[in-house]
Amino acid sequence: MHSSGQTLNGSEIFFECLRRENVEYIFGYPGGSLLKVYETLYDVKDIQHILVRHEQGATHMAEGYARATGKTGVVLVTSGPGATNTVTGIANAYMDSTPLVVFTGQVPSTLIGNDAFQEADIIGITRSITKHNFLVKDVKELAITIRKAFFLANNGRPGPVLIDMPKDILNASCAFNWPETVEIRGFKPTIKCHINQVEKAAHKIAKAKRPLLYIGGGVISANASEELKAFAIKKNIPITMTLQGLGAFPGNHPLSMGMLGMHGTYWANQAVNTCDVLIAVGARFDDRVTGKIETFAPQAYKIHNDIDPTNVDKNVKVDLPIVGDAKHFLAAILEEMPEKLENLEPWLAEIQTWREKCPLTYTADDKDLRTEFVIDEVSKQTAGNAVVVTDVGQHQMWTSQYYIFNNPRSIITSGGLGTMGFGLPAAIGAAFGIKDRPVILFCGDGGIMMNIQELVTAVHYKTPIKIFLINNSYLGMVRQWQELFHKEKYSFTDLSDSNPDFVKVAEAFGCKTFMADNPDTARDAIKKALAYNEGPVFVDFRVVKKDMVFPMVPAGGSISDMLLARLNPKTMV
Repeated sequence: MHSSGQTLNGSEIFFECLRRENVEYIFGYPGGSLLKVYETLYDVKDIQHILVRHEQGATHMAEGYARATGKTGVVLVTSGPGATNTVTGIANAYMDSTPLVVFTGQVPSTLIGNDAFQEADIIGITRSITKHNFLVKDVKELAITIRKAFFLANNGRPGPVLIDMPKDILNASCAFNWPETVEIRGFKPTIKCHINQVEKAAHKIAKAKRPLLYIGGGVISANASEELKAFAIKKNIPITMTLQGLGAFPGNHPLSMGMLGMHGTYWANQAVNTCDVLIAVGARFDDRVTGKIETFAPQAYKIHNDIDPTNVDKNVKVDLPIVGDAKHFLAAILEEMPEKLENLEPWLAEIQTWREKCPLTYTADDKDLRTEFVIDEVSKQTAGNAVVVTDVGQHQMWTSQYYIFNNPRSIITSGGLGTMGFGLPAAIGAAFGIKDRPVILFCGDGGIMMNIQELVTAVHYKTPIKIFLINNSYLGMVRQWQELFHKEKYSFTDLSDSNPDFVKVAEAFGCKTFMADNPDTARDAIKKALAYNEGPVFVDFRVVKKDMVFPMVPAGGSISDMLLARLNPKTMV
């Protein structure tokens, strides 16, 4: 480690700053504007650079690493197309509140604005999808800029920050000075909740007869799962979670109702529809959760705790806003509450009635392989102890329904942006951060093709991910919507005539492979895949082609009006 005051060039300052931020991995791809950085990197031994095969893959790997560990993901790419290839991943991280610092090379300062070779205005391009972005104009500003970027990415509501580094800045030299503290004007997130608001919430909850906790990914980001469990179990309040909130509370606990919203459980949505006090923590009332806003939790007094004040009253008007960190809020509300809530037995009994009326079920037989069976079997064989990554589509929703998440940071998925191609690189990134639990990827045959080049990365670094391909030869979720709402006009969603032989493809990349097309072979393939840890293993599950995810709330509909079955889609309960 270099000492303060020592003269270093920009690329040396770059790595010295990363050391002081305790960075373990850089997910990157070299290029002309970063040649000085990669020259310095040649002799760097304490930070591992992971060579991706596409810059979008780098951002998703950094997201997977960040989501699995709670640390900040780091991306390093060159200027122009290297920088613009990160945009989808940055937008994904922004929507899902994932802490990233993305470093982009840039043409020399004197050429900026001249349409130089491989120049792109990445600052302008990413302004709306980053917490903040910086163009470094002087090598003396590089260290403090990096310090600010990590501070911004991790504090308040997490998110991505971008630093654009011109080539001449990386070659220039100055005395290195590391700022031990950092303060950013206008950025002072509220951590401690206002005690008066907490007291009001406690008073309201204490009188509730039908209270409900609605938990989002903010609880996981705040490392507040233990506080959530203490509060919910002591007060005996049932819990429903968003897609990103799954695992914040044990899915096998009787108080857990699973996910709410468009493909949530019947009983969770009915509970939202009839609760009298709704306590939202670390959630943002996304449209996939609320359905028709006017009918969302119509009888409830709504309490909303979020660290981001712009989330409060953005989608749903609430009765009691409480800005602050979820960990602090849950600890404070437990301290303020009386010992127990009285007379909740009728409420819990009613929820149980809804569970029994419309459970999550699927038809299993000895011949046809259902996606639900695959996910259910993986959940059983891993005892809910895996880190599960998904791509986007039907398999993503079935994973939320049939995999029982008992621990935080156990589901890594693209929520807000819904990015196909996210899954494979995110699983690779997660595997670099998590060594003591299996990392499992569920992906569709559409999504796997979007970043399939990253199989090279997985094989090269021998990352022991389990790639479970849900192969139905369709863009399944789009096809489902076409059947239900678009007159069964299956426009460009049938992939059966264009899909490759995925087993051969995976073998060509160097993966261990299996194929399964019935429950018996699937059960055996899962067992073998979980036992193989010498590198990535790829299983092609050839599932039934036209299965559908239920329950389902039609877009724009009320969450109390759910499609429960395919046979009579007009029947709503």
